Amino acid sequence: MDVDFDLKPSFEILEHFNATLASKVSKNNTLEKHPCGAYFQKIAVDSITGLSAIPFKEAEEVGYLKIDFLSLNLLDYFQSTEQVWQLSELEPNWDMLEKKKTVQKLFHIANHFKLINKVKPRNIVELADCLALRIPSKKHLIESYMVNKVDTRLELYRKIDVFYYKKSHAIAYAHNVVLHMHLINYGIEKNVVT
Repeated sequence: MDVDFDLKPSFEILEHFNATLASKVSKNNTLEKHPCGAYFQKIAVDSITGLSAIPFKEAEEVGYLKIDFLSLNLLDYFQSTEQVWQLSELEPNWDMLEKKKTVQKLFHIANHFKLINKVKPRNIVELADCLALRIPSKKHLIESYMVNKVDTRLELYRKIDVFYYKKSHAIAYAHNVVLHMHLINYGIEKNVVT
């Protein structure tokens, strides 16, 4: 299981929760901090680093649940969750995705105008599909997607290797892209691409 939370970059996990930061094995075979993961279960702690003594991949194999707290610069534009919800309920101007300069500003799809222009998403699910289709191991599905979106989706979100999108992640990121579209539409031009 994989749980991710998108938060403002200034959010510090340990200031708000009693958690243990996750570790990973570095290239020189030592433990180093995982970029965004934490455990809320009791897990062995390395006394030198203060990180989990079990690297996250091995910890997952024995049942520990790592929760990722992802920094999302886009959230710096909002003062409250109510603002996010209000904007999320508005239908975006999907025609914005027909402009290369606009797509090049957008979170997660900036370098994928050719795909966006081919698919021409007109709803969150189709935008999520574009996020999944941009992964190298799924690009071969683009033509079949253009013929039959529903049937191709079954293969699109199927895990075949490490690099794929879970449908839940793709939908969540598509919502973030839509939020970013709204900000651009309302005159906030800052590039928040990650």
